[in-house]
Amino acid sequence: MQIDPHSHVPIYLQIADGVRAAVAAGVYRPGDALPSLRAMAIQAHVNPNTVQRAYDELEREGLIYCRRGRGLFVAEQGLASAQSVTGNGVRRALEDAIRAGQTAGMSANEVRQLFTSALQRVTQARSKQP
Repeated sequence: MQIDPHSHVPIYLQIADGVRAAVAAGVYRPGDALPSLRAMAIQAHVNPNTVQRAYDELEREGLIYCRRGRGLFVAEQGLASAQSVTGNGVRRALEDAIRAGQTAGMSANEVRQLFTSALQRVTQARSKQP
């Protein structure tokens, strides 16, 4: 998980988004334990309180649940919840990009061509990863 300290997105939300994406991608499955607060804080190079805030957010969403003394686990409905929230975020990002293109005076066809080109680049780069 990459944390960008210069991003306008708060770090705790970046952590929550990273966990959501990992659940949506199947890295964590329902019933799987998440890294402890301390382990996640070390991995992300942040304060444990920041991780706690991210985990609290995910618990409110129903994506994870806590077992006292045992840790945090992905909820049974965690995959569906993560995919739904992640999909909504992608849709909002695309809508923002379209609005930016319209503001810049681009036609729908120009925006579509940029999208298609970007999708091809990302798909090709992903297929080259081991």
